[in-house]
Parts: sequence; C-alpha cells; structure tokens
Amino acid sequence: MSEPTPEILAAFEAAKGFMPVKEGLALYEAAAEAAALGLPLLEVGTYCGRSTILLADVARAAGTVAVTVDHHRGSEEQQPGWEYHDASVVDPEVGVMDTLPTFRRTLRKAGLEDHVIAVVGRSPQVAAVWGGQLGFVFIDGGHTDEHATADYEGWAPKVAPGGLLVIHDVFPNPEDGGQAPYRIYLRALESGDFEEISVTDSLRVLRRRPVA
Repeated sequence: MSEPTPEILAAFEAAKGFMPVKEGLALYEAAAEAAALGLPLLEVGTYCGRSTILLADVARAAGTVAVTVDHHRGSEEQQPGWEYHDASVVDPEVGVMDTLPTFRRTLRKAGLEDHVIAVVGRSPQVAAVWGGQLGFVFIDGGHTDEHATADYEGWAPKVAPGGLLVIHDVFPNPEDGGQAPYRIYLRALESGDFEEISVTDSLRVLRRRPVA
C-alpha cells in the first residue's frame, strides 16, 4: 500500500479544501498504482489544491506529472450565499471567486510546483483539445448533472486501458448529498468499459478494462 510521507500528509491536511483524510489516502494509493503506466495524472476540480498535493507527490515519485483543470471561479455550492462559500478566496478587485492564488501558494508551500501543470479553463473546453491518453482521471468538479456529465464525457474516454477513473462525492442515498456524481459513476459501470476496484466512503475507484 502506497502512503504519503508525514510531511505530505500534513501539507494536505493544512490546505484549504473539503476532502477527508481517509479519502485522501485512498486517492493517493490509487494514483500511485496508476502512475506505473507512466502517463499523466489528471484531476478535474482543483479548488485550492488540497488533493493536488497528493497527486503531485505521486507524480514526483513516478517521474510523471499531475495536471489540474479548473476555471478557479468556484463551483455552484461555493458561490456567495451557499454552504461552502469562503469569502477569503474572493478577488476584491473584480468581486468574484479566484482560488488560483491560494492554489499556487499551496503548491509552493508543499514544494510541488515543478510537478504540476495547472490548466485554467473550463473542463469541456480543455478536454476537447486534450489529445493524449491519461493514466488517471479524478473527477471532482461541479456537482450539477450538466457539469458532472460533461466532465465524464470529456475525460473518461481519455483514460488508458488499465488506467483508473476516480469519482468523488458519490452518494447512493440522496439524503447524503447530490446525485450527479453517483449518476456518472453508474454510467461508467454500465458502459462496460470500467470495473470498480475500491470504495472509500464517497470515493470510487474504477479501472478501465483492457481492449478486447
């Protein structure tokens, strides 16, 4: 089992974000497995870089790179008046959220800037111009059906055979959370292209089946 060092785990816990430690450890282990393919590790939904720390550390050890995709304006539930809004990441000059500066500080403090390519843009647009295969895709972006579906349709086809697709905030029970990530998780399984290999609370890890 691959685990982060105490220093990396401490950086993860100190970073602004929402992922619990237990799920973070499962994410790290999955990324370490996928990194053996030698392909980039990609996450959709960066926020302030909490999970990026883990992926970047894995990429550093494996000699590959972590790619993050986010417009850095916050998802729906992070806007003013919503439960997950944080006024400290609002740009005072333009009056809208901008998590990019916090994200960059997070990576610098952790010593991981050189192992991350940060793509600032909307997921469907970035996916449309991304040409290569990926060893690992972590979907943790917007939680509406529109955004979750676009993330799945844009990035799941780019997971290499044997690579991993990881989906966060999968809640089969509607009382526990939104259903959009759960619906794309079911869609991945029903496609026949992916098989589930682990479940850790709301984190699901799926492997892309080899090409027949």
